[in-house]
Amino acid sequence: MNDSSWATPPHAGYWGPSDQGPVQGAAPAGPAYDAHDAQHTRPMPIVPDGPAVPRYGDDQDDDRGTARLSGPLFRDDTFREETAPAQPYPAASQKQNPEPMPDSSQPAPAPQKKSAGRDLGAAIGVGVGLGAVIIASLFFVKAAFVGVITVAVVVGLWELTKRLEERKGIKAPLVPLALGGAAMVVSGYVRGAEGAWVAMALTALAVLVWRMTEPPEGYLKDVTAGVFAAFYVPFLATFVAMMLAAEDGASRVLTFLLLTVVSDTGAYAVGWRFGTHKLAPRISPGKTREGLVGAVAFAMAAGALCMEFLIDDGTWWQGLLLGLAVAASATLGDLGESMIKRDLGIKDMGTLLPGHGGIMDRLDSLLPTAPVVWLLLVLFVGSG
Repeated sequence: MNDSSWATPPHAGYWGPSDQGPVQGAAPAGPAYDAHDAQHTRPMPIVPDGPAVPRYGDDQDDDRGTARLSGPLFRDDTFREETAPAQPYPAASQKQNPEPMPDSSQPAPAPQKKSAGRDLGAAIGVGVGLGAVIIASLFFVKAAFVGVITVAVVVGLWELTKRLEERKGIKAPLVPLALGGAAMVVSGYVRGAEGAWVAMALTALAVLVWRMTEPPEGYLKDVTAGVFAAFYVPFLATFVAMMLAAEDGASRVLTFLLLTVVSDTGAYAVGWRFGTHKLAPRISPGKTREGLVGAVAFAMAAGALCMEFLIDDGTWWQGLLLGLAVAASATLGDLGESMIKRDLGIKDMGTLLPGHGGIMDRLDSLLPTAPVVWLLLVLFVGSG
């Protein structure tokens, strides 16, 4: 708007030149004539409502011709409407095409509630079902629980290698990994740490040899991914089988599972309710520092109870240290798999478990926690 137009003194019947209609016979407003720059000598007569309202510039009623009959012509439209007694255009034209105005009385949208992001009912149902299978196999037949570990390892390897091939084109050989992973779990249960290390070395060698049957392109990345998968899934799971081999092995494995689950539950509950400060936003935006505090508190309390009532010769203060270590290792394990999934550009490793994702999405915090719990229990109460 030309600010100099407001310098004209007011005349009778109008306020300033901007509130007047076009001069009779004057050129229509357009690229050469702006509505507020034309000379005004008298106000435009008010025309009754009806279809016969005259239009100016009928032959060029578009963006290149006359100014539109609806919509504001000036930026300070509010000021002009409050002070000017006359309307610059007929009321009928404004009724035909009114300009939408914001409603200041409209209530603000309600804040969105926090969501868990998964089907909570399905997640609870699947968790209860898995827990029943684990408890039944753990306390009735130890060999059956070794079978549960083996199945979880093989399925986890399948999910990991499948995602690597789909997202990165890396073909880690699944056959030697699955056979070697099962051998690692059984060797750890029967022969202890020595058997687990020997099986791990033979599995890595089998991966290197198996990949030689294919063209050499991509050999290095394929075997590197294969050795990583062998260490990450079956070798770390072997420590669960080594815990089970002790006389009170069922209680040790139950303590390991309870502390890991309680740590994850505490992190989720406290973080969902009170979490505001991100823990590692570039890796896992959903994790918060408040959630980590919840994981530590819940795991330490559970550790004190488990060491006092489940582990022979255990004490409550050992349980506090054990719970602290579990909270740290479980959180790091969760972040580690989040890093892998972020690199692969996926949310879950699989869809086998409704509400949870895949097997690997449940093993993420368990795998790195297994050697930590095994080692601390050996230091605290011996190997059994």
